[in-house]
Amino acid sequence: MPLSAPAEREPLHRREITMHGYRRADGLFDIEGHLVDTKTYPFENLDRGTIQPGEALHGMWLRLTVDDDLMITACEAATDFSPYDICPMAAPNFAALAGVRIGPGFTRAVKERVGGSHGCTHLREMLAQMATVAFQTVYPVRRKRERDDPEAAKAARDRMIGTCLAYAPDSPIVTKRWGSAEPG
Repeated sequence: MPLSAPAEREPLHRREITMHGYRRADGLFDIEGHLVDTKTYPFENLDRGTIQPGEALHGMWLRLTVDDDLMITACEAATDFSPYDICPMAAPNFAALAGVRIGPGFTRAVKERVGGSHGCTHLREMLAQMATVAFQTVYPVRRKRERDDPEAAKAARDRMIGTCLAYAPDSPIVTKRWGSAEPG
């Protein structure tokens, strides 16, 4: 169902984010994100002069390599377009995310390693969505493990319950999938 009809309006800014998850030949997984910001009007920029309508203000790439436990084994960032000449210098700092597990505490770990002036706001913002893409990408492997290992299945259930409306403890989805939300 689409949103309701909007009021009359004029487009000014567009942000496109694409993300893909891949299984690698070596058993690891690559999660790649690309962000592009454009404007519909020309504007002056301190380092680049006039940025024309449709010309990228931001054009950034991020790749997380993770194992099937969502441990980041490598992170690579690149900046093709930025408002300032200095911005691409933040990209190498994202390698510091190697060794961080996607899960509880992920946001805090990102902030500690590439927060503030150590990183780039736009690349950092992509990481929350990339974490979800990583989970979705690795899901088939984790699901097979859960079918083979009751302890892994219990841990997965306990992690999921309470994370959204569908997985509310009293949700019919929880009852249908696990019978109960009670830890056990």
